[in-house]
Amino acid sequence: MSHYQEDDPEYMEEYDMEDIEDDMDEEFTGRYISGSTLMLMKTTRPFLPVLQNNKISDTSAAEARRGKDIQGIPWDRLSITREKYRQTRLEQYKNYENISNSGERSGKDCKRTKKGASFYDFRLNSRSVKSTILHFQLRNLVWATSKHDVYLMSHFSVIHWSSLKHKKREILNVSGHVAPSELKISLLVAGGFQGELICKHLDRPGVSFCSRTTYDDNAITNAVDIYATPSGAVHFTASNNDCGVRDFDMEKYQLSKHFHFLWPVNHTSLSPDGKLLIIVGDNPDVMLVDSDTGKTVMPLHGHLDYSFASAWHPDGVTFATGNQDKTCRIWDVRNLSESVAVLKGNLGAIRSIRYTSDGRYMAMAEPADFVHVYDVKSGYENEQEIDFFGEISGLSFSPDTESLFIGVWDRTYGSLLEYGRRRNYAYLDSLIM
Repeated sequence: MSHYQEDDPEYMEEYDMEDIEDDMDEEFTGRYISGSTLMLMKTTRPFLPVLQNNKISDTSAAEARRGKDIQGIPWDRLSITREKYRQTRLEQYKNYENISNSGERSGKDCKRTKKGASFYDFRLNSRSVKSTILHFQLRNLVWATSKHDVYLMSHFSVIHWSSLKHKKREILNVSGHVAPSELKISLLVAGGFQGELICKHLDRPGVSFCSRTTYDDNAITNAVDIYATPSGAVHFTASNNDCGVRDFDMEKYQLSKHFHFLWPVNHTSLSPDGKLLIIVGDNPDVMLVDSDTGKTVMPLHGHLDYSFASAWHPDGVTFATGNQDKTCRIWDVRNLSESVAVLKGNLGAIRSIRYTSDGRYMAMAEPADFVHVYDVKSGYENEQEIDFFGEISGLSFSPDTESLFIGVWDRTYGSLLEYGRRRNYAYLDSLIM
């Protein structure tokens, strides 16, 4: 994962109102933004125009059906149309690459999909939930534990949002000193920019365990993955910028395994049977390793830049990896010589990937504006493209597959988008008739 460079003008430039006033009315203000905060974000992209004194409220499915923009953007009162602004974003969004022109070179073998499908319907845009991006390359900051419960980062806090009650509450605040207190039951794990790991059980206040895993100068905790062993013990895996992957036993709060690689590790995913680990990081190759020994089973070639996302299909046979070359590759463990499908994004890197628990759908998120949902059963041929405006902090399906949550960061229109799975109840219609 890349470091912030204070003197990098290409990714820190910010524009004044004069640069875009030709596209906007005098009654609203607008500007370009270089990221979630200037210290963390490196990509330059046009920011949404905002009407002065314009209060933005939640948007329901009923309002969206009546024509209201799902993000509450008042296009009818702006001098730029949604279509024109979308075209501007597509033309001006700068994808972050570590290897030059990887996004342009990756399009040769991409799968042609049938867009226009609708697997998940818009349900609610919750404006009271402000999702946050903490690093421009790390976008796994949203996690659903049920179709009504989702956890996400908001500034220096982990927030729980109940879509049933339309209420939020702070679960963990890491802005100050954090000290442990002994707890048990449901587990939340958060990683920090200096190798910190904080573990909290959700049934009581306080923190169960906190530790700094490394004192390396390059020590960002890039990803964590909680899982249960075959014996039922709770573990989690932490991927770190110091090139390490660490496995922790949460019964004893002890490090149980530590694997070291030749490059920073950005994300790992454990196979459903617990035997294999996908390792992706600051290298174009994907590594498939033995989860007990850390030994490489097979290096996988095909991506052209660094990877930041991975996920297993529940069948344990296929898995997906997301890369800064704007592609998601699908792999089959029965034949790892090449990927079985290549799916291309619109704007930039694929930074988050999720499968539904039944394996029917896979969703992948770009850095901003687009989430793509694929029908796995169709061989990834059928695609639903969810189109909005703003940086994506993460996405998550609920365990029962009924809900899809998307965290959107934007200074004005930041929110949590909620979609519900579309069901075909034709058999009920026949009974009623």
